[in-house]
Amino acid sequence: MIPRYTLPAMGALFTDEARYALWAEVEVLASQAQARIGAVPQSAVDAMLQAPVPTRARVAEHEEVRDHEVLSFLAAYCEHIPEEAARWVHHGMTSYDLVDTAQGATLARATDLVLDAAAGLRRVLVERALEHWDTVMIGRTHGVHAEPTTFGHKLAVFAFAVDRSITRLTAAREAIAVGTISGAVGTYSLIDPRVEQDVLGALGLTPEPVPSQVVARDRHAQLLQALALLGACVEHLALELRLLQRTEVREVEEPRTGAYQGSSAMPHKRNPTTSERLAGLARLLRGYADTAMENVALWHERDLAHQCVERVVLPDAFCVAHFQSVKAAELVAGLTVRTDAMAAHIDQTDGLVHSSAVLADLLDEGVEREHAYRTVQAAATDTATTGEPFASSLARHGITPRAPLTPDRFLVHHDVLRRRLEELRERTGS
Repeated sequence: MIPRYTLPAMGALFTDEARYALWAEVEVLASQAQARIGAVPQSAVDAMLQAPVPTRARVAEHEEVRDHEVLSFLAAYCEHIPEEAARWVHHGMTSYDLVDTAQGATLARATDLVLDAAAGLRRVLVERALEHWDTVMIGRTHGVHAEPTTFGHKLAVFAFAVDRSITRLTAAREAIAVGTISGAVGTYSLIDPRVEQDVLGALGLTPEPVPSQVVARDRHAQLLQALALLGACVEHLALELRLLQRTEVREVEEPRTGAYQGSSAMPHKRNPTTSERLAGLARLLRGYADTAMENVALWHERDLAHQCVERVVLPDAFCVAHFQSVKAAELVAGLTVRTDAMAAHIDQTDGLVHSSAVLADLLDEGVEREHAYRTVQAAATDTATTGEPFASSLARHGITPRAPLTPDRFLVHHDVLRRRLEELRERTGS
């Protein structure tokens, strides 16, 4: 988790200070629940409520002689609790009752931030797609001119991709918003299940149905896969915008500040650096998702192999995914769309993009398919070779288009797609 790709709201969730504050909250909630059923004296709870959250530095000092973070946290926490009350802290619990329950709450809150950012990206994609629904441009397959489409259509593809990512991430949030306070091997041997119910209810979590000592790690794998898929959707968008910003194309340009400098050597450069950054970060998310899969299989009721991994991949994955979605929304919102370049590129190949319409007309007229295809292809080859207008090449091959060779021919059913986009806007409030 580095500051360059960490926005403040997300970064704040994953600090040691935030973690220790949540651990203290879980300990208090557990003791309050135990007091309600008579397992812990209320006076101990009252003393805990007066204790400050241990500082990172103090926990670290204790860890030098304990080599165990949770025990070090508890030692630092209990320094400010009278001995008679302190002995009731963590009563009947094991370390991961504390760690996994607190982590479930953190991950649920972090997922909410990513969901909000993704919804913002979906909203701006829908807005700009409708803005440019009739902005005609060339469609490309294999990087080669295909048939006309519109820039709005292109952005709508990404709006629906982000919407699907939000659906997946919502399901993953439900899967991860769990905790467990069930003891050393998950049998509630020294703690009443009602304590778990009260603590998790206060934190907005549900219980792991049958815990071992820990929350099942397939939940975390599902979550990071959902983040990786969202990242892949952002990458796809960023890649498209990178391609459209090439000097030979220049159909769009990403927003830049007045301080922008694109190259240390070439002052003229206007590089697609934001798009490139967003695309590169997606690679990290895929790596984190793979790593989370490796954490699913633990020895028996629990081992420690997953813990060191999660300390890295969980904060990093959330910071990256959040940064990606927020910055992608800013990119799309500030994107300059060069409609003149889009219009010019449609005519760049002297009318060849209309070949499919000409072929369809011949087939409608009853011409045998192979003959029709080969004839249109021969005319297209002449145009590609000589630069002769496609209409002239067609005429020399005995073909007269029955309709003008204009982009409108390809967009007669475009309103069907627009209605689907408008339905998405209505459904999501985008």
